[in-house]
Amino acid sequence: MSLDNAVHAALTGPHAHLAERQGNALRYQPDVSPFTALPDDPSEADWKDLAALSPRTALNRPGIEPPDGWLVETRMQVRQYVGDGIAAAPDAEAVRLTAEDVPEMLELTDLTKPGPFLPRTIEMGTYLGVRQGGRLVAMAGERLRLPGWTEISAVCTHPDAQGQGLGTRLLLAVAHGIQQRGESPFLHVLASNTNAVRLYENLGFRLRRDTEVLVLSAY
Repeated sequence: MSLDNAVHAALTGPHAHLAERQGNALRYQPDVSPFTALPDDPSEADWKDLAALSPRTALNRPGIEPPDGWLVETRMQVRQYVGDGIAAAPDAEAVRLTAEDVPEMLELTDLTKPGPFLPRTIEMGTYLGVRQGGRLVAMAGERLRLPGWTEISAVCTHPDAQGQGLGTRLLLAVAHGIQQRGESPFLHVLASNTNAVRLYENLGFRLRRDTEVLVLSAY
């Protein structure tokens, strides 16, 4: 299933225009996302192509071990949830964010650390935000997009606006937009983030599988 190798499915599908490639190794353009991808059963040549394409890389793959010549810098345990049955809904306060909002988006994500957000990450999909007093205080958006599925990511709220349910509302609004396209939402969350896990499960997201993200460097 494409969700098993979601980055590869995105970069060979709806996000092909954001991809760089060497042989069978793929990556997002560096100012879009740090994620790279290999085929389901990568060969030694595929790993060499990846080293040439991106000597430091983030792979979102369960059960894959790099060969000699690669150092595992970080191993993050991640849970993959699908939201094909959640009660998504638009939000009247949400506004669509554009390239003009990127400086504020970078500031907010740098403060709240929801995951990697780079100057062109906004090109991966739709991002919604809430402003209070003219200031961006919450956002959520789309990251990986593959046939039939779109990932929800960068759900974050400024500490000054916590407790208002803004992140949940924006998540459901992004999910609504995905459903309106005839697709289903999914997301990834660190297994250690028990509060987020509880929230997503209460909203109706269903655990599909446990996976991991490896940050690797070639030597």
